[in-house]
Amino acid sequence: MSKRTVTEVTAASTSSSEPYSKVAVNGDKRKHEGADEMGEFEDAWEDEIESDEDAVDGGEDGMDVDQVMPAIEDTEDQPAPAKDVYIPGTHVLGEDEVLEPDDSVYEMRHSLKVYWPCLSFDVLRDNLGDERQRYPATAYIVSGTQADTAKNNEVVVYKLSSLHRTQKDEEDSDDENDDDEDLDEDPVLEFRTIPHHGGVNRVRAQPLPPSTPLPPVSQPYYTATWAETGKVHVWDIRPLIESLDTPGYTIDKSRSHTPAYTVNSHGRAEGFAMDWASSGSGSSGLRLLTGDVQSKIYLTTVTPSGFNTFAQPFTSHTSSVEDLQWSPSEPTVFASCSADQSVQIWDVRSKGRKSIAGIEAAHESDVNVISWNRSTSYLLLSGGDEGGIKVWDLRNVQKKGSSTPAPSPVASFSWHKAPITSIEWHPTEDSIFAASGADDQVTLWDLAVEQDDEQDMDTTENQSREVPPQLLFVHQGQRDVKEVHWHPQIPGAVISTALDGFNIFKTISV
Repeated sequence: MSKRTVTEVTAASTSSSEPYSKVAVNGDKRKHEGADEMGEFEDAWEDEIESDEDAVDGGEDGMDVDQVMPAIEDTEDQPAPAKDVYIPGTHVLGEDEVLEPDDSVYEMRHSLKVYWPCLSFDVLRDNLGDERQRYPATAYIVSGTQADTAKNNEVVVYKLSSLHRTQKDEEDSDDENDDDEDLDEDPVLEFRTIPHHGGVNRVRAQPLPPSTPLPPVSQPYYTATWAETGKVHVWDIRPLIESLDTPGYTIDKSRSHTPAYTVNSHGRAEGFAMDWASSGSGSSGLRLLTGDVQSKIYLTTVTPSGFNTFAQPFTSHTSSVEDLQWSPSEPTVFASCSADQSVQIWDVRSKGRKSIAGIEAAHESDVNVISWNRSTSYLLLSGGDEGGIKVWDLRNVQKKGSSTPAPSPVASFSWHKAPITSIEWHPTEDSIFAASGADDQVTLWDLAVEQDDEQDMDTTENQSREVPPQLLFVHQGQRDVKEVHWHPQIPGAVISTALDGFNIFKTISV
């Protein structure tokens, strides 16, 4: 399968690489020169005919005529300089080179700047329908800021609208797509905010099952924030969404600007790991896991009578808990990863709050992120501080007290050359996932792709760094990428956040 990168290298000055100007093939012929005196006439055209192919037979009189040549204006256009595909880790940009996105490999691509960096976000469900393909598109996300001072931080609900199809060059466009809905117009960014004391380390929204509508405005739609102060706040953001959709709607600040609940069990230890699980469409039955830098994990549940955080933490890790994921198939099971280089599997019903299985040396360094496959529930992704990505079969993990050998990953990739900051399986395609790294790359992968012999030969001969066949796409252009998520209602749409804002894009590869 062919792979396309997001960017091409374009020289800022092409004087050294311009081809020489062409000489017109049908330039002015020599002027006729007559003799001074009577004598033999010189044939003015004899040196213009160099072979039999330079003349064609005329009409019945047998006279020779000049071959019809192209017009001058058709031959003097200079070809555009060839562009090189930029391969991270192989190419180094020169002083006169910049990266330019290749829009022919995007179906949609937009960049959105924000006032304060938002280094964590989550995609919100909406009532615009599932599996939608039409443009312009609309998306809702919730995020938290990293402001200059603690008091300036906010929880922000964004509405991204007028997301049009990316305009292509004429030769790249299909006639069937040339209609009014494909105009490449500027997107619209609207937002509503909630004051938040302290920077927001991570944001996660209450999960809603597929095909479930957004809760009515009278019911809560919860979002949790991990604050740098060591507290986890739960907010009802449903009024903010209503305010974005309904002109003149007045937000009840007593409902939305005050946390519905705060987890104080972590003390003053901040954290990053957090994940929701739900047993239904309502808020009753919600479960929230939160992990801190002191290796403790706490469970909070939501019942009709309110929120409750269990006093006893889960304590098998020996260093900072970096990420948490509930099992998509077993409601009492979850996974965690840690700076102690391990991935642990837990069951909330087990006594002693200890893990029931694990991978003790999952990576060569800190394990930063994990993602549990929703379709193939025994597959787990992990991303490490060394830049490695690994795929694990949880049926082979070591149970506590077992003497079985440590499992090996079913797949392993070392494309990224800096810590993996986020990783997530595609919501419906069980072999596809997205990852982001501190090397300013967002990558899309497909485990179902295999490399054929011709591709293997081309890679070996032409590239000093082998491109894995499973690597479908490399998106670049953001600085210090922190999180990436698929949009569950817009197939193939990816949203990423970085120090310089948000990107939302859809490629031709997925």
